[in-house]
Amino acid sequence: MDMQVLDTRRDPSGGYKVDVSRGSRVGRVSSEWFSRPDDERFLSLGDLARSVRGRSDRSRTRVVETALIYVEANRNDPERLALMLPGAESPVTPTHWSFGQLASQVGAPAAYLRQLPAPLAAINLQYGLTSHRAVNRPGIVGGYLV
Repeated sequence: MDMQVLDTRRDPSGGYKVDVSRGSRVGRVSSEWFSRPDDERFLSLGDLARSVRGRSDRSRTRVVETALIYVEANRNDPERLALMLPGAESPVTPTHWSFGQLASQVGAPAAYLRQLPAPLAAINLQYGLTSHRAVNRPGIVGGYLV
């Protein structure tokens, strides 16, 4: 077994020193970063942490009857779904986790629904929520953003 121990001396500025002569450049990493939406690009871990904290502060958890959830494709952003919950004044955007929970409630594979255009995914979710399989079943719509 060949094991290599890397030198982990701290730089005087507080960070770790990076040896740029080691490793290789992978252009795919930067191209994936540039192809992300603006709200998913972070220049530092601090920026990422602030974004995640803000999303966490805005998120809410609710238990609602699945038959009362209305799914719609957002008019302003046709690639995103929005949920209208009973008693809510405006639509909410499901998080990755809550979308998976919603798909599970209707018996649809979340990974497949995520690949569909938002209007088609909305139609399928809405059918599942209002069909006889979902009527009077409480569902947890957790982690939606307000």
